[in-house]
Amino acid sequence: MIETAVTDLPGSTVTGSKSEQAYQAVKARIIEGTYTPGYRLVLGSIAKDLGFSVVPVREAIRRLEAEGLVTFERNVGATVAGIDPTEYLYTMQTLSIVEGAATALSAPLIDAVAIARARAVNEEMRECLQHFDPVRFTQLNQDFHSVLFEHCPNPHILDLVHRGWNRLAALRSSTFRFVPGRARDSVDEHEALLQLIETGADADSIEKAARLHRSATLDAYLAQSN
Repeated sequence: MIETAVTDLPGSTVTGSKSEQAYQAVKARIIEGTYTPGYRLVLGSIAKDLGFSVVPVREAIRRLEAEGLVTFERNVGATVAGIDPTEYLYTMQTLSIVEGAATALSAPLIDAVAIARARAVNEEMRECLQHFDPVRFTQLNQDFHSVLFEHCPNPHILDLVHRGWNRLAALRSSTFRFVPGRARDSVDEHEALLQLIETGADADSIEKAARLHRSATLDAYLAQSN
């Protein structure tokens, strides 16, 4: 059942109303790549797997459509949204700017405990390279960056960062599938970024490093897709 598949994912749980459970289940399968772009989401089949009626599943699909993870076409129904190269480009370009700014603004507020937590996550990412799991790596990557930008004192910039990550939700697992070689460079760049923050580097240097780190992933993806 899908419920079992979701609880197998790192850090995932199936809780709340039936609509929430259906939402978590379908979203998890999109993120992990079980439901690939273009996959047709048959409400009846999903409802049967979950042991629910179609109503909460329909509500979950509507939420996912609002988030851009699902598209709906007349005479076709609900399908998993495809990877729009233009949307990916614009989202990554925007995120590189706002996340760079958020990280620079956060830097003076990041203490030694937070640095240690981020470094521990990055070491997990390094270990993940041995038997590469792009879904696990992606989750760890988000955990790492969250430590760095969540201290941002500007709520408007932080909101833009969150919006960017949400837009990438269906793409992040795919990115490292396409460019697994980028993962090792990403880990090294994380350590360099931590060292800048630790040594009290100026805001411009931190912002530039964070922005170029994000842009490098975009460049690797675009080079691979051409």
